[in-house]
Amino acid sequence: MIAAVVTLCAPGSVSASEKAGSGDLLGPDVAAERTKNSPWRMLFSPRPKAKPKAVSVSYTKGWLDAQPKATGGDDLRCLSEALYFEARGESVRGQFAVAEVIMNRVKSGRFPDTVCGVINQGTGRKYQCQFTYTCDGIAEVIREPKAYERVSKVARAVLDGSGAPLTSGATHYHTTAVRPSWSRVYRHTASIGVHRFYRHNYRTASN
Repeated sequence: MIAAVVTLCAPGSVSASEKAGSGDLLGPDVAAERTKNSPWRMLFSPRPKAKPKAVSVSYTKGWLDAQPKATGGDDLRCLSEALYFEARGESVRGQFAVAEVIMNRVKSGRFPDTVCGVINQGTGRKYQCQFTYTCDGIAEVIREPKAYERVSKVARAVLDGSGAPLTSGATHYHTTAVRPSWSRVYRHTASIGVHRFYRHNYRTASN
């Protein structure tokens, strides 16, 4: 009596004999496709990360208060701090506009490519910091937790891609209390609250 030898394979896998002949019987393309579509491969492959869902924004404190508590990592922390120290007294629209400038810089290729990098650019070098609160010599202390909670929600919404563009691509802004020299060269794109927003006009600036 001859005992039958049975080779068990996991679903979708290829036995040694099949491997040996797969190139002849199936062709390399078909064999590769089988392996790619193996249920085991699909089971253990990492799932793609879901993109945050953008939400419709109403630029009011009521809408902001109705949003869930903001959670996130370094990007959220840095953007929330910037909004707190730079724009917490502004309207919700004004806070979104300031956050938009920071995100425009991240995307521009002419500034650091992270939120924290943009905000901290030049910090510690006299007259070279990009955001005044990072080099004014005053300790950054959050003394208004409710205001910080609100700007954190603005930051979360902007990081998730929520809200319509407000500044026409602005990468700079200043308050009405000052008039920096670059404001005479860059293109003025919007005025919201006490802030004036500008986009770098490279052609004009180089002339």
